[in-house]
Amino acid sequence: MNQTHPDPLKGALFMIAAGIAFALANALTQIVTFHLGFKPQSDTFWQYAIALVLAFPFVWREGLAGFRTDHPVLHVLRVIVSAFGVQAFVMALANGVPIWQVIALVMTSPFFVMLGAFLFLGERVGPNRWGAAALGFAGAMVLLRPWDQGFSPAALYPLAAALLWAAASLLTKRLTRTERPQTVTLWLLALLTPINAGLSVQAGFEWPTGTILLALLAGGVLMLAAQHMLTMAYASADAAFVQPFDDLKLLSNILVGWLIFGYLPEGTLWLGVAMILAASSWLLWSEREGRSPGLAARPAQETA
Repeated sequence: MNQTHPDPLKGALFMIAAGIAFALANALTQIVTFHLGFKPQSDTFWQYAIALVLAFPFVWREGLAGFRTDHPVLHVLRVIVSAFGVQAFVMALANGVPIWQVIALVMTSPFFVMLGAFLFLGERVGPNRWGAAALGFAGAMVLLRPWDQGFSPAALYPLAAALLWAAASLLTKRLTRTERPQTVTLWLLALLTPINAGLSVQAGFEWPTGTILLALLAGGVLMLAAQHMLTMAYASADAAFVQPFDDLKLLSNILVGWLIFGYLPEGTLWLGVAMILAASSWLLWSEREGRSPGLAARPAQETA
């Protein structure tokens, strides 16, 4: 039955469900890498190899003609940057950084996108957006607490992922000025697995077996389900309406991290979480009021 009228409630529920599925997939990644000792580079390779197999019908339908482009170098650069962003994300989980903290810090990516668009794409950035970015980065500092004696350098991995995914988003923005979205997606699907394979071999390639294999397969199914529900959310209601519900993924990851690992933010860390959520909402509101829609769109990573 075709969707002919917007259904905001359905869109919101799909977006919330997608966030829960992503959170469960993140928990499986942390179990596989941090608790079971599987190399994070191999985890990333197998995770995206499974995704490529699941996406094969789309690749087959588009065929070789779908790869036609005038900017092959930009496509390759975008995929390399995306791949290193995924590696940084998984390294954070593999080093035991709490899931909620990883997600909260990754949510600073739109602020890096805004800064990059100002510096490299010449886009206008108003006072509201600068204020949102300042609040978001201040929240990140509250979470990181680099002045604290217990500061762990591993907590910088999510910020590295946010920065790299912001760069990938800027390259995507540049490419979609002249390229079909399908072409951008095809280049990502075709190159991400080989690049991850190279990184995995360099770190010492591992074959998954037993519990690890089952967890990776379950993670692949969850990622596929999350991506489908994300698509359904945007198909069911306006993007401007459902986007704020995407920020609830932080609360989903806090809940999943608490139920599975017993992680919960403590003391002032809740303040950092609140600051990043408020900054993200502020930036989204600024986009609705401004002239450059899409600037604060979430980065095009497949893990969150």
